[in-house]
Amino acid sequence: MPRTTPASIDELQLLLTEQLYVADEGLATSIYLALKLQRPLLLEGEAGVGKTEVAKVLAGGLGSELIRLQCYEGLDVTHAVYEWNYARQLIGIRLAEASDGAKAGTEKGRETLRARDLFGPDFLIERPLLQALRGGRECPPVLLIDELDRADEEFEGYLLELLSDFQITIPELGAIRAEAPPVVVITSNRTRELHDALKRRCVYAWIDYPSFEKELRIITTKLPDAPSTLAEQATRFIQELREADLYKVTGVSETLDWVAALVALDRQELDAETIDRTLGMVLKTQEDMQSIRGERIQQMLNRAKAPGARAGTPDAPARG
Repeated sequence: MPRTTPASIDELQLLLTEQLYVADEGLATSIYLALKLQRPLLLEGEAGVGKTEVAKVLAGGLGSELIRLQCYEGLDVTHAVYEWNYARQLIGIRLAEASDGAKAGTEKGRETLRARDLFGPDFLIERPLLQALRGGRECPPVLLIDELDRADEEFEGYLLELLSDFQITIPELGAIRAEAPPVVVITSNRTRELHDALKRRCVYAWIDYPSFEKELRIITTKLPDAPSTLAEQATRFIQELREADLYKVTGVSETLDWVAALVALDRQELDAETIDRTLGMVLKTQEDMQSIRGERIQQMLNRAKAPGARAGTPDAPARG
């Protein structure tokens, strides 16, 4: 059932809470302004901090369809926007020739082919960006352009028309404009810098690794069955882990996976043996796992269990 756009930041926070998403005031304000001003929302941050989840949460909270474009190197218009159905066009040509009794190469056949609109809507295959523009007027979709930094710079340039005017120009059909602008969420892991021209068209927000308090709230919100002692110890351990010299820092998504695994193992609190056995839930390279195993696990665990253990570092200020 479609839902109206939140009328205030408080209403937006309520929507996010209903969808089990924990957002601080800064992020909630950016999301609200993007919705209110009908501007694309650009979210940057490290992998696994919850950028993609914002689009999913908005789609669920607004009752909208989620249309996702996963970016990758070499992504082009035919996979992102549209392409012509060449097989159907060929069938159309053959049917037109047969129905008029025209033979290939004759003037009548050529007239038949000219009369046949082979580059009309009937022969158009819509890809995610065009699908989003043609979404419902009553309930526009949420368009997720995920990991844009993985795509080539040329494709990034192609998006400027869409992000500015919510329209796409197809040479054979002209400009196709959205009746109602979709909600656009763009994510980037900053493997490369996005162009200033694209950033100027967006409401920008940086999502950093959460503080202890915020990460604990995320765990208790997403995994309410997790024992409170286990949730606190796991959160402190992850905060310690992020300060280690690792190749790949643990994201919030890995934290949630790990705590879910600990709950599945019926653990009430952390112990070194369980951490060692489940280390692959939070570390994704052999080098990182080898560097943490043994004495370092025990040291981190001791700090995580210590009375009055520090609650991690505060949220870092926005960057970029």
